Amino acid sequence: MRRPDDLTILADRLGPAAVPDAPLGSRTTYRVGGTAALGAEVADEAMLADVARALAGLDVPVLVVGNGSNLLVADPGFAGLVVTLGSGFEALEIAADEVRAGGALALPTLARRTVAAGLTGLEWAVGVPGTVGGAVRMNAGGHGSDTVATLVTYRVVDLATARVTDHPTADLGASYRRTRVGATDVVVSATHRLEPGDPLAGRAAIDEIVRWRRANQPGGANAGSVFTNPVDDSAGRLIDACGLKGLRIGTAEVSPKHANFIQADRGGSADDVRRVMDRVRRVVADETGVELTTEVRMVGFDDWVEVIGHVTGGGDGSGSGPS
Repeated sequence: MRRPDDLTILADRLGPAAVPDAPLGSRTTYRVGGTAALGAEVADEAMLADVARALAGLDVPVLVVGNGSNLLVADPGFAGLVVTLGSGFEALEIAADEVRAGGALALPTLARRTVAAGLTGLEWAVGVPGTVGGAVRMNAGGHGSDTVATLVTYRVVDLATARVTDHPTADLGASYRRTRVGATDVVVSATHRLEPGDPLAGRAAIDEIVRWRRANQPGGANAGSVFTNPVDDSAGRLIDACGLKGLRIGTAEVSPKHANFIQADRGGSADDVRRVMDRVRRVVADETGVELTTEVRMVGFDDWVEVIGHVTGGGDGSGSGPS
């Protein structure tokens, strides 16, 4: 069990970098849910290593957050440290057919800038409202491709050890929306190898993806597709076939436009979103025998703990902390 003073000790070690009651739910695309006990935005790898040293010897849950496009934060919030990457991790370097992107770079920006540079292979990313680091962590994808299709290497800072390591794509062990990236691993950059392409054709492909998404997917407060697709089937099709489009519980509902999206009302409740998820899973299982699996990361819910890292032991905690 975490000692009651561990968060206090961590705040002292981090100094001005520690933000109490840091925004969390409001930073997600659901825009519901509570705050984090502590937050720290890091400017560079050295500062990230300082955070790791500050965590040494403490039992503190740690969550690494990108754009918050795949998170649902419980209404009471998160009793730990949330780490976010600052603008220093938004760099993009293009050399011939290889691009090195910072972990905080927005995927739509990556798609548009690589196309403008005469490269092809990442057009699909224009429709994913996440970051480069998040894409590596969950092997994000869409429109017939995914992150590992062009990934060459990725760079990680481990908050449990303060180690910085570069990995080849094979280390990722990627499958559909899953990888081996650990809960305390922060993906700080990724390198992709792309093919030469026609910028006009690339822009046309991007425009078509944007048009398709606007026509087929809802806007508003949601986290995109809630459930992963079963083998040889579609989660949205199953939910729709069960008559669940428009299902509402409190301040959340299954989108009438796309059955695999759950919408949250402005000022709504994360618990209501969770209740809709649970109802959908139960009805689909009862009527079809298919157990849907969520690809949304659940934060602060007592029965969902696998996405949270716990940093314990290691080091002496004597790092000076970010300044």
